[in-house]
Amino acid sequence: MIDFSTQYLGLKLSGPIVVSSTPLSESIDNVRRMEDSGASAIVLSSLFEEQLLLESKALDEDLERGTGSFAESLDYLPDLSDYRMTHEVYLEHLRRAKAAVNIPILASLNGASKGGWVRYAKEMEQAGADAIELNTYALATDKSQTSADLEAQLLELVAAVAAEVKVPISVKLSQSFTSVPHLVAQLETAGARGVVLFNRFYQPDFDIETLEVRPTLHFSTPSELLPRLHWAAILYGHLNIDLAVSGGVHSAEDVLKSIMAGAGIAMMASALHIHGIEHIGRVLADLRYWLEKREYNSLWETRGCLSRRSVPDTSPFDRGNYIKTLSSYSLRQTLTAF
Repeated sequence: MIDFSTQYLGLKLSGPIVVSSTPLSESIDNVRRMEDSGASAIVLSSLFEEQLLLESKALDEDLERGTGSFAESLDYLPDLSDYRMTHEVYLEHLRRAKAAVNIPILASLNGASKGGWVRYAKEMEQAGADAIELNTYALATDKSQTSADLEAQLLELVAAVAAEVKVPISVKLSQSFTSVPHLVAQLETAGARGVVLFNRFYQPDFDIETLEVRPTLHFSTPSELLPRLHWAAILYGHLNIDLAVSGGVHSAEDVLKSIMAGAGIAMMASALHIHGIEHIGRVLADLRYWLEKREYNSLWETRGCLSRRSVPDTSPFDRGNYIKTLSSYSLRQTLTAF
């Protein structure tokens, strides 16, 4: 029997597949199905910073005062009715999810500033969260805001939360930071126990007929996995922080690649929307078959075997591979022409 057990954030997990933040987990029945299908932990859907702001009575009154002169001011922030959960409902759902299953349940906070996050993180801990994922999403749209400003803001948030809660904290990062290794090292110093590579950047689309900019959401594809593997393989072995891969994980091959790069777990969401929650079980069966065929005793034996520190040729992770890849492609095109 193959041993699938792994570790993440100090938690001993039964397997490598963790359900990442998704609306699917807003149903307790789905939470049970995720456990039954083989998920080793579940990250609940995120509680959003904008949602917390809109729950503030003072902010609501400020918005109302301005509507007489500027009706468009109501559009500055989303309407509270757009959200499925208030923070009290979220905490109750967290308690019910913990009671319904025997696997770890992680809470998720989504935002970009410290604000009241410390308070809500403490409430999540009190409600039973085994860990808290800070699902960060910050964009610099002002030319006066530097990359250093964004990083300092993130580090301040992590340090503030880590100082007030005892449960482990992970940070779901954007891949747009200039120096990912340096930032991850600073996050570890600030108190983060893990990083998730990476948050997906949801970009708006343009309607050229109505001249409107509209939000769009597309499920991930396996092609999105490559930058996650790249950075996990670079980070592995150089820090004590735990690594998770999220975005583009759809198959047993994707899970194996994530572990071989150095991640402790692979997170899955889009694949469950596309194929159903029971897809987790099929992926685990395929994973078991692959390992048994090659006479592995455990999944952990494969961890980091394709990381930058483990392979004899590191050029695929470095600039030299950029030239080599382009040159080999040009050569193939030339040969094909003849």
